[in-house]
Amino acid sequence: MTPETAHPHISIINGPNLNLTGLREPSIYGTTGFAQYLRDLGAAYPRVTLSYFQSNVEGEIINELHRVGFSASGVILNAGGYTHTSVAIADAVAAITSPVVEVHISNVFAREEFRRTSLLSPVVRGTIGGFGLDSYRLALEALLHISRIKG
Repeated sequence: MTPETAHPHISIINGPNLNLTGLREPSIYGTTGFAQYLRDLGAAYPRVTLSYFQSNVEGEIINELHRVGFSASGVILNAGGYTHTSVAIADAVAAITSPVVEVHISNVFAREEFRRTSLLSPVVRGTIGGFGLDSYRLALEALLHISRIKG
């Protein structure tokens, strides 16, 4: 497959409680479920291969980062509450070669103080948050831009 015909592969990895998007705290996380959002995102970007993984278990997220982190064109990572607590996930991100964009549905800086600290931010290419589920689309756009820069 030549670079002109290759479809970028973007892996979306969601952490704990994000399986409840659309149900959990709709005033913060909205009313659209992630499965529907993912279908809509895929339809809007038909030339991008999207894969999706969600787990409430820290080690499973690390395993998935290891699995995709050397082959994917990019990773969109919403580690949920692990953003603020997991040195192990930060170490996994630092170890892989695929660029990673950290995503948050809510504006973490407008929430509780503990949410303002990210152990991931120092090891990712960038952080996008506060735009609801559209934060994922913005991260996808950033990763596609990074891929174009790399050639």
